[in-house]
Amino acid sequence: MSANASRAEKTQAHEYLEKFQKSEEELRVRTKELLEDNASQVLQLLIQYAQSPASASTKAQLLECVSSWLREIPVHRVVNSPLLDTIINALSDEKSFDAAVDCLCTLFRETREVDEYSESITIKTLYPRVVALRPMIARAAESDDLDTYKGVTRVFAEAGEAWVVLIARMPGQFRSLVEAILECAARDQDREAVGLTFHFWSEMKQYLVLEKYIEARAEFSHDFSKLVDIMIKHLQFPVPEDGNETDLFDGDREQEEKFREFRHAMGDVLKYCCEVLGVTECLGTAFARIRQWVTKYGSQATDTNVPHWQELEAPLFSMRAMGRMVDKEENIILPQVMPLLVQVPSHEKVRFAAIMALGRYTEWTAEHPDLLEGQLNFIISGFSHESKEVVRAAALAFKFFCHDCRSLLGGHVQQLQTFYDSVLDGLPVGSQEEVTEGVAYVVSVQPVDKIYETLKLYCDPLMKRLMSKANEAQDHRGKLAVADHLQLITLFMQIVAPYVEPSQENPAVKYCQEIFPVLATIVDNFLDFSPICERVCRCWRSMILSYRTAMTPLLPALAEKLAACFAASKQGCFLWTTDSIVREFSEGADYIDENTSLAIYQFFEQQAVSMLRALNDVAPEDLPDVIEDFFRLLIDALLYYPNRLIPSVLFSPIFSAALTALTLQQTEPLTATLHYIRDVLGYAGDNPPTSSFDRQLPNPPEIREAVQTLILAEGETLVQRILTGMMFSFPKDCFPDASGVLLGLVEMVPGQISPWIARTVQMLPAGTVTQTEMERLMGQINERLQAGELRKVRYLLQDFTNSYRRRNVAPRDGLGRLEAARFRFSG
Repeated sequence: MSANASRAEKTQAHEYLEKFQKSEEELRVRTKELLEDNASQVLQLLIQYAQSPASASTKAQLLECVSSWLREIPVHRVVNSPLLDTIINALSDEKSFDAAVDCLCTLFRETREVDEYSESITIKTLYPRVVALRPMIARAAESDDLDTYKGVTRVFAEAGEAWVVLIARMPGQFRSLVEAILECAARDQDREAVGLTFHFWSEMKQYLVLEKYIEARAEFSHDFSKLVDIMIKHLQFPVPEDGNETDLFDGDREQEEKFREFRHAMGDVLKYCCEVLGVTECLGTAFARIRQWVTKYGSQATDTNVPHWQELEAPLFSMRAMGRMVDKEENIILPQVMPLLVQVPSHEKVRFAAIMALGRYTEWTAEHPDLLEGQLNFIISGFSHESKEVVRAAALAFKFFCHDCRSLLGGHVQQLQTFYDSVLDGLPVGSQEEVTEGVAYVVSVQPVDKIYETLKLYCDPLMKRLMSKANEAQDHRGKLAVADHLQLITLFMQIVAPYVEPSQENPAVKYCQEIFPVLATIVDNFLDFSPICERVCRCWRSMILSYRTAMTPLLPALAEKLAACFAASKQGCFLWTTDSIVREFSEGADYIDENTSLAIYQFFEQQAVSMLRALNDVAPEDLPDVIEDFFRLLIDALLYYPNRLIPSVLFSPIFSAALTALTLQQTEPLTATLHYIRDVLGYAGDNPPTSSFDRQLPNPPEIREAVQTLILAEGETLVQRILTGMMFSFPKDCFPDASGVLLGLVEMVPGQISPWIARTVQMLPAGTVTQTEMERLMGQINERLQAGELRKVRYLLQDFTNSYRRRNVAPRDGLGRLEAARFRFSG
C-alpha cells in the first residue's frame, strides 16, 4: 500500500512540476507578446501624444506612462526621441513638475550600468540637459519655492548617484554635476532638501578613498572642503523669531526631534569628508569657525548672554561628530582647539556641546596628559550647571574620561572619591551609574595591595547609603531606589577585577566577604520584590564572573543563601546566579578540588528539587521566566556534570518537566527547553556536547544506556509534544530546534519513531487530517527510514506540520488526547 502511495505521489508531483514549468513558459511568452514586442509601438504612441496639442504634452499622466514603460523600452530610445524634450519642458509646469522629476530619476536609474551606457549617446545626451537645469536651483531658492527646490535637488542627487562611477573615472567632465549638488546643499536655508544629497556623498566617498581614484580625490577635495563648511552651517540651531531662547522650535517637539536626528545624519556626512580630505583639514574648518566666533563675539559673552551662540555650538557639535575619525597622534589642530573648548561660555547648549566633544576625544587626551587637568576640571564643573542636560553630559563624558585616562588618574583616587561622594546623590540614576563606572575604572588600576582599602574608600559610603535606603523603603518608589543603588555596588564588582595568583587572597574578594551579610539581609527583607532580588543576584553573579575561583571562601554562604531564597521565592534570578557558579566551579576546572566540585553539584541538585516541587504545585504558564532560567541552568549542569546528572534519580523527572514546559507558547523558555532536550539526545551517541577540549574522551556506555532507556520510555510523549507544538502552539522561531529534536529521535531510535508518529497523527482532532493524508505521510516516512535517508524524515515532518498549521487552528475545547498530562513530582 505504501509503495503504491509513493508512486502515486511521485506521479502527482511530476505532473505538477510539468504544469508549473509550462505555466512559467506561458508567462514568459505572453510577457514578450504583450510588452516587449509592443515596446516600439508604444514608444511611437507616446511620441505622438507628446507632439499633440501643447496642453497634452504637459499632462502628468503622460510622464507617468513613460516612467512605467521605461522597464520595457530601451532607455536610449527614449533619450534620443522627442520625449526627452517633453520631460525636460514639463519641469517648467507646476502641474507636471513632480511627474517630470520622477520620470527623469527613472531615466537615471536605467543608466546605472555605466559600462554599458558610457560609450553610448545616452549619458552624453542626458548629461548636458541635466546640467543645464542648474539655474533652477537659484530661482527656487530665491523664490522660497520649497517643492521645486526639493524636486531639483532630487534630480541632481539621483543623477550623481547613477553616474558616480563615471564621476570618479572622469572628474573633469562631471565636475559641473558635483558642483550643482553642492549648490543644492548650500542654498537650502530650510534644511528640507539637503538630506536628499547625503546618499550621493556616501557613494562618492566609497570611490574617492580608493587609490585607483586618487586623481578624482584631488579634483574634488575643494568641493568636499566646501561641504564641511556647508554641513557645519546647517548644524546651527534655529534663531527664534520672538527671541525666546528657551523654546527654539515654538513648542513643536516633533520638529525638534527631527532636527536632532538630522544633525546626526549630517555628522555622518562630516565623517565622509574626513575620509576623503583627512581629519586635520576637517577639524581645521571647525576650528576656524570657533576662532571666528571668539574674535567677533567672545568679548561680548557673559554667563547670562552669549550672542549668536548657534555659530559657536555648531562647530563644537561637528567636532564631536568627527571625533571617531581622529587618530590619537593628531598634533596639529587639537592641541590648539582643546584650550579653547574649556573656556566656552556657560550657555546650556554651548556647554553641553563642548563637554560632549571632550568626551569623544578622551583617547586622544590619554596620549596628551599635559591637557588632561584643564579638561577634567571643565567636565567636573558641568556637574554644578543648572541645566540637567549639561549634568547628564558631564556624567557621560566623565565616564569616558576615567575609562581612557585611568592610568593617568590612578594617583588621584582620594580627590576623585571626595568629588564622587559629593555629587552622587544629586544625579539621576543613569548618571549615577556612569559616574560610578568612571571611578571604578580608576580604582581598577590601583596596585593589588591598595585594592582593598580603595574599594572600602569608595564602597563603604555606598553601603551606608544602601542600608539607609533599605531601612526607609516602605513604598514601591523607595524599594526601586534600593534596587538602583545596588547597581552601583555591582559596577565596582564588574570592573575592579585585579589579577592575583591563585595561592594568594584576592583583596576584592576580601571586601566581598565583608559586604555579603548586608546583601544577604537586604534580599531576605525584600524577597517579595523582584527588582531588588535581581540586583542582588546580579551583584553576586558579577563577583563570581570577576573573581572566579578566588570566590571559593564565600561559596558555602552564597550557595546556602541562594538555595534558601529560591525555595522561598521561586524567582529565576537565584537560578541565574546558581548557573554562574556551576560553570565556574565545574568538575575538572583549574584550582577546583573534587570536594568543592561535588558540593557545587549537590547545591545544583538542591535547586533542581526546589524547582521540580514548584512545577508540581504551579502550572508552567505561571512560571515561564523561571522555567527559562531553570533549563539554561540544566544545559550547563548537563555540560559540566554529565556523569553525575544523567545517572541520578533527578534525570527522569527533569525530563518530564521538560515535556511539560513544551506546552508553553513563549519563545525564550521554549528555546531553552528544546536546547536542553537536544543536548540530552546527544548523550545517547558517541559525540555528546562536552565542556572539555579533549574530544577523544569517550562517552561512557552507562551514560548512553541511561539516555536511551529514558527516551524509549518517554520518546512517544516527546514526539506528541513536539508535533503538537509545531502544529498548534510553537512560535516560528522555535521550529528549527523542534525539528532538530525530531531529527535526534529519528537518528537515535529509527525503529520506534514511525509508530510514535503514526499514533500522534491519529490523535489529531477529528476532521483535521484525512486518512489518505495520514497514509501518504507514513508511507513517505517509512520509505525514507528504509532507505536510510533519516534527514529527509525531518523535512517530511516539517512540511506536514507547516501544511497542517496553515489549514487548522487549535480547537477551543482543547486538544483532546493530545493535551499534556499534569507534571507530578514526589521527591
